[in-house]
Amino acid sequence: MRVTTEQLVDAGAHFGHLTHKWNPRMAPYIYKEMNGIHIIDVNKTAAKLEEASNALKNIIKSGRKVMFVATKKQAKELVSAEAKRVNMPFVTERWLGGMLTNYQTVRKSVKKMQSLDKMASDGTYANINKKERLMVERDKIKLERLLGGIADMNRLPAALVIVDISREYIAVAEAKRLGIPVIAMVDTNSDPTQVDFAIPANDDAANSIALVIQALTDAIVEGMQERKKDKDEEEGVDNTEATAEGAEATETTAEATTTE
Repeated sequence: MRVTTEQLVDAGAHFGHLTHKWNPRMAPYIYKEMNGIHIIDVNKTAAKLEEASNALKNIIKSGRKVMFVATKKQAKELVSAEAKRVNMPFVTERWLGGMLTNYQTVRKSVKKMQSLDKMASDGTYANINKKERLMVERDKIKLERLLGGIADMNRLPAALVIVDISREYIAVAEAKRLGIPVIAMVDTNSDPTQVDFAIPANDDAANSIALVIQALTDAIVEGMQERKKDKDEEEGVDNTEATAEGAEATETTAEATTTE
C-alpha cells in the first residue's frame, strides 16, 4: 500500500521539533519553518517510505527476518502489535546493551526464560516452596518483559526497523558495528546519515508512528506473499518435471514390454 502525502499530513507526520532543537543534516527534508517549528516535506517522506518498503520487501522475500525496536511510550503497543502480525522479533521495553553484539549471551537469557516457562507447565512448581516459587515467578515476568519479543529469534536479524534513532542510539550503534541495515523514522532533531533508510517523519505522534509502521509491515506481508508464490511456482515446476520423467519411464517400460 502506497502512503499518500494527504495521509501523512492527516497523521501529523509533517510536524518536526522546535527549530532550535534541529539537526542541520535534516535540512534536505525540511519544507519550511512555521511558528518556531520545522515542517517536514511529506513528498520526501512518501518517497523515502516507499524506498524503505521496497528494501524491506526484498529482505523478507529472501527468507530473512527483521527486528522492530521502539521503546517510547506512544510507540510500544502499536509496534509490538504490528511485529506480532507478521511474526517478527521486537524490542519495546528496554534495549539491553549487547543485544546484537553479544547475541550469544542474550540467547542464554532467552533459554533461561524458556526453562522457567517449562517449570510452570510441567509441574515443577508443585515441588518447590512458596518463597522459591515467588522468586522464580518474578524472574520469569522480568525476562518475558525484556526478552519475550525475541524468544523465537534464533539468529541475528537481517535489518532493524526503528522508531526514534536518538532514543535508540545503542541499537543503531550495534547494528552499524555488525553491518546490519537500519530502517528508521527520523525526526528533525536526529541525524539521518546514521541509518541506511531514513524516513523523515514525526516520531512522537502516535498516528504518525502507526501510519509509517503499518506501511512497513504491509511491505513485509507483500514480501512473504511473493516468497510463497515463488516457492509454489518452483514446486510446481519440480512436480511438472517429475511427472514428465514418470511419463517417459512408463513409455519406456511399455515399449520394452511390447518388444518382448
